Amino acid sequence: MLIALDFSAVFASWPLLVRGVVWTIALTIVGTVLGLLLGTVCAWARARNLGHRPTALRWAVASYVELVRNTPFIVQLFFLFFGLPALGLKLSPEFASVLAMVINLGAYSAEIIRAGIEATPRGQIEAAHSLALTPGQTFRRVVLPPALQKVWPAMVSQIIIVMLGSAVCGQISTPELSYAANLISSNTFRAFEAFILATAVYLVLSMLTRRLLVWVGTRFLVGR
Repeated sequence: MLIALDFSAVFASWPLLVRGVVWTIALTIVGTVLGLLLGTVCAWARARNLGHRPTALRWAVASYVELVRNTPFIVQLFFLFFGLPALGLKLSPEFASVLAMVINLGAYSAEIIRAGIEATPRGQIEAAHSLALTPGQTFRRVVLPPALQKVWPAMVSQIIIVMLGSAVCGQISTPELSYAANLISSNTFRAFEAFILATAVYLVLSMLTRRLLVWVGTRFLVGR
């Protein structure tokens, strides 16, 4: 059975595709920046070789990390968008999507960064203390840069996973790429063509994102 492909109707809806790509990129950028910041703070709270941390803080962070890493992203998204209104907190689809991506990446990146932190030699930390660096300075200047350098390849893969996971956000009407493909499919009845194009765009975005993040790691982490 031959399938007659016709992309003309899909390409005619290019404004929807462009809008979807822009939203996917925006969600990825905001989710990555805030998620890495959250993950860094959580990794600091859980790291064993950085001195004593309040037990309550460590337990709270550990509970957050385990909860997020052992539940599906779509459940987390639906909880924020459909569950929180029952408590009187209504979020827009866009804000719920960003928040879900930040929470998800924060938990996964916390464990990735923690692995890098705990690989830092104890003598390196003690040397920083002997130079009268404060704990904050020691963490920012001595511990974190080499830790990120060690785990950056794993972090790149996790960021791309989160970017691809943004496709789920279309389920709550966030106008990202998969939502645009669904809308074009409904309007043109060319579902096969619409999702072929969406697949190709996701592939290109993933490759470009990986190249960009590898460059960032090479430019700002290697050699520090």
